[in-house]
Amino acid sequence: MRVRLPAPLRGLKRYLPQSLLGRSLLIMLIPLVVVQLVALQIFYGSNQVIVSRRLAAAIAGEIAQTVETLERFPNPSDRVWALATATEHFQLHMQFLPDVPLTGENIPGFFAITRSLNNAMNEQVHRPFEVDWQTQPNDVVIRVQMQGGVLETMAPRKRLYINTVYLFVIWLVGSAVLLFAIAALFMRNQVRALRRLGDGAEAFGLGRDRGPIKPEGAIEIRQAAVAFNRMQERVRRFLAQRTAMLAGVSHDLRTPLTRLRLAVALIESHPDLAQDAAEMEADIAEMDRMIEGYLAFARGEGTEQAQPTDLSSVLEDVANNARRAGADIALDPPDDMVIWLRQDAMRRAITNLVDNARRHARHVSLKVQHAGPRNVEILVDDDGPGIPLAQRETVFRAFTSGAGGGTGLGLTIARDIVRAHGGEIMLEDSPSGGLRARILLPV
Repeated sequence: MRVRLPAPLRGLKRYLPQSLLGRSLLIMLIPLVVVQLVALQIFYGSNQVIVSRRLAAAIAGEIAQTVETLERFPNPSDRVWALATATEHFQLHMQFLPDVPLTGENIPGFFAITRSLNNAMNEQVHRPFEVDWQTQPNDVVIRVQMQGGVLETMAPRKRLYINTVYLFVIWLVGSAVLLFAIAALFMRNQVRALRRLGDGAEAFGLGRDRGPIKPEGAIEIRQAAVAFNRMQERVRRFLAQRTAMLAGVSHDLRTPLTRLRLAVALIESHPDLAQDAAEMEADIAEMDRMIEGYLAFARGEGTEQAQPTDLSSVLEDVANNARRAGADIALDPPDDMVIWLRQDAMRRAITNLVDNARRHARHVSLKVQHAGPRNVEILVDDDGPGIPLAQRETVFRAFTSGAGGGTGLGLTIARDIVRAHGGEIMLEDSPSGGLRARILLPV
């Protein structure tokens, strides 16, 4: 059963990578980032926050003790002694600013440390205060409101937090990047093996025999490559056997046909049997055309290999041969268009379409053009009676004759050749009023 994604996830799907490599890396990256974030949160929540609270509590306690000392001994000389002692023993630079009120403005710093210090000051000092994190680059300025002035404390930032959090973050990010890079290299090798397997299968399907694929990658991918190589060999062997069988049978049939022709030639000498002899000669000619069709069908699945071919020259050869056979054919001269083809097979397919058109029409036109960035199309138009829509698929079946008769193999051979190139043939209404045969081929 197919699981339907929720609407928000369906909208997100369009932004996800489409390749196997991208999706595999995303599958690895998301859990890795989640684990690292959880580890960072656990470390910071269980260790860094606790340490930050204790450090802030220590500074707040020292400030609270100094405030209590100053208020208990308000004498100026005692005040100087208390501030000097705090600076010496607490490592806090303190000074009393007489007749100076608080500004009422807190300038925050890092959120968690600011909160820890504020909480500690509220718990221990119990007096109005303000904290300035921005004025001094290395110190935090803490001002506490007292009677007659403000106690200003310069606390070193290093006393409020430790630098291990940055080291921990660097370690998390560094390890994540390293692991991701290793995974990317590994997956790239695996995907490369799959891509080569796919390219080999595509080339074999287009008639471009590149030979066996080298097994590489994971065990499963190697097994797929080995299975594909075995399949290629079986297909080649089957095609070779089929071609040899069809060629042999077609060749053997020519011997009795030759004897039949000799017999018909003797029968024609009798006036009473002349009509019967003419009908027999027509039947023999029809059988001869059928044998030619068998041989053409066999050759169409032969050992010819695809190679870069100028499609323009192929169409010109077809048009010239059709004109020599008496056809009225117009060729729209195409630009140089070189694509991978089995040249003889493709020439035979186009010739079959042109012959089929000129048997039923007075005028035939031949044209080739681009059909998108990765395809070309060959158009064969005629002004004949056409083929009804319901019969257009039927005429491609072997031994099925069209409206004008025939062996029923011409269109079958043409479609077989075109599909072996990874293309397709469609029959449509022609702008000339008859039938259009459209061949779509990949570039």
